[in-house]
Amino acid sequence: MLEPLRQGLPPIDPGAVSTSASCALPARYEAVRGARKFTSSTLDGWGLADRFDDVALVVSELVTNALRHAVPDGPPDSPAHPPVRLHLMRWASRLVCAVRDPSRESPEARGGEEDFSAESGRGLFLVESFSDSWGWHPLAGTLQGKVVWALFRVGPEE
Repeated sequence: MLEPLRQGLPPIDPGAVSTSASCALPARYEAVRGARKFTSSTLDGWGLADRFDDVALVVSELVTNALRHAVPDGPPDSPAHPPVRLHLMRWASRLVCAVRDPSRESPEARGGEEDFSAESGRGLFLVESFSDSWGWHPLAGTLQGKVVWALFRVGPEE
């Protein structure tokens, strides 16, 4: 059974971030395609195009989960729908994909590896399978929502 890690990012020196990129995504399912395009162009620019398949699969799952489980019901362009936000951060040997959404609810794995016939519910199992680690944390202060992140090793250890 997958247990989400309710914690901040793993201990990585924030001063060692070599580069980062982020984009706001509308509260519509077409946003998954936009997130994949954004990830592709960002990874190309960082010389990590060879990691696109695994990273894009995880980004797709995290964005889909945010849209499906964390965005309030209602018209997609209403003020009640703050955009989901995708952040990509690169350290010398690590890449972090983080998706911010407006819910403070813990991500939950449903189905998982035991239920491959299910139509949905395997997203977090895929995140766990294709990334090196993942977790989530609520946003601090007056900010509403949470961040769900996945970490990939992309180079020699620091």
